[in-house]
Amino acid sequence: MLYQEFLIDKITNCIEEKATGRTYETTLLLVTQEEIKKVHKKDGWLFNWKTEYQQANHQVYKLLVAGSQQIQGLISLEPIKSQQYIELHLIETAPHNFGSEKHFLGVPGNLVAFACKLSFESGFDGFVAFNAKTKLIDHYIKTLGAQILYGNNRMGIFTKEAKILVNSYYESYFDD
Repeated sequence: MLYQEFLIDKITNCIEEKATGRTYETTLLLVTQEEIKKVHKKDGWLFNWKTEYQQANHQVYKLLVAGSQQIQGLISLEPIKSQQYIELHLIETAPHNFGSEKHFLGVPGNLVAFACKLSFESGFDGFVAFNAKTKLIDHYIKTLGAQILYGNNRMGIFTKEAKILVNSYYESYFDD
């Protein structure tokens, strides 16, 4: 069981270039087998995405700046239809978006917002669940509005908070 260790650096609309503050439209697409072969730990990625890509029922998406093929981040999701939620297995920002020298802000938040959006589109009311590292539970509560579900590390994002996240990255997705 993987425990999530992503930091939400900023909730933005799209993603934001750290140096200039300029925002960029994004798109999320399923990663192809050829693309996943180019994602390596030796290039600064922390996780073995090839293994994650091969997991049954896991869907791996790439975050792109509109008009570019450079991957800004990856997310692995699994729709759990029997319980009507999206399981968030793994999130990682690209190496150039990690740490103090990152190029873009808002990548992890964008990926989580996408998971919430996919949950709404699947008829799951925005529900997303994940296992959090203990040291990041308060961070996820404050930045995502996540709640502890049970045990020490199981967390979820529910409808109200999911709508806020989705509207942050997908302008006027919900016209409430």
